[in-house]
Amino acid sequence: MSELDAEDDKLVVLARGAMARAGTDQGAAVRDSDGRTYAAGQVDLSSLRLTALQAAVAAALSSGAEGFEAAVLLGGDAGDAGVTAVREVSAGARVVVTGRDGAVLAVHNG
Repeated sequence: MSELDAEDDKLVVLARGAMARAGTDQGAAVRDSDGRTYAAGQVDLSSLRLTALQAAVAAALSSGAEGFEAAVLLGGDAGDAGVTAVREVSAGARVVVTGRDGAVLAVHNG
């Protein structure tokens, strides 16, 4: 797999931090079309379940983001519902899926 650029590397660092803070198996970060970043861990309540990428997308959209340039998901896979959410908002966004250690598993360019 090719190396990530510096901006996508930042998303990996943010996603790793969110995963650690939340104490979950997943972390995610998105960069919106204005260059702002949002990070989240998964939410696993009896009343609310979100993958980390769904949570990051929700945080971005609720803060006024209108589109995405890129997203990183740590500890997930390309079938994650959050990937579908990213694509719904921005079909051309770059989505990077990594293992929990940050090793790149797949890069999907819209």
